[in-house]
Amino acid sequence: MKRFFKWSVYVGLALLVLAQLVPYGRDHSAPATNVEPTWDSLRTRELAVLACFDCHSNQTHWPWYSWVAPISWLVAHDVEEGRAHLNFSEFDRRQRNADEAADAVRSDEMPLQPYLWLHSEARLSEAEYEELASGLERTLESK
Repeated sequence: MKRFFKWSVYVGLALLVLAQLVPYGRDHSAPATNVEPTWDSLRTRELAVLACFDCHSNQTHWPWYSWVAPISWLVAHDVEEGRAHLNFSEFDRRQRNADEAADAVRSDEMPLQPYLWLHSEARLSEAEYEELASGLERTLESK
């Protein structure tokens, strides 16, 4: 049994090292910020930066673990998905899910729970989440 465990550890480490050779998840280039929405207030933008911008803008902060596969694959996928649904940096084009942003905040769908585990700054109070949702409604109502 010890021998099996030892070999399992070696195989796991070898797979982890090999995973680093997969290039996906390491392109941390920042596309240009074209046009942000016309924010209803600076406070709404401030709250959105804390809770939303890492996945829903071109101003993503890439933490150290976003360079290590397979975690980098998950982070890159979440950022790609987030930007595809709503990108606060590209309001010069149609944002297909802008009208759902406030509801997603109110229903605790956003920010995603795994993101909150690793980003304490995105853990807002209930009042701040409501303030963010209301501000997003006013900001995005015509988008």
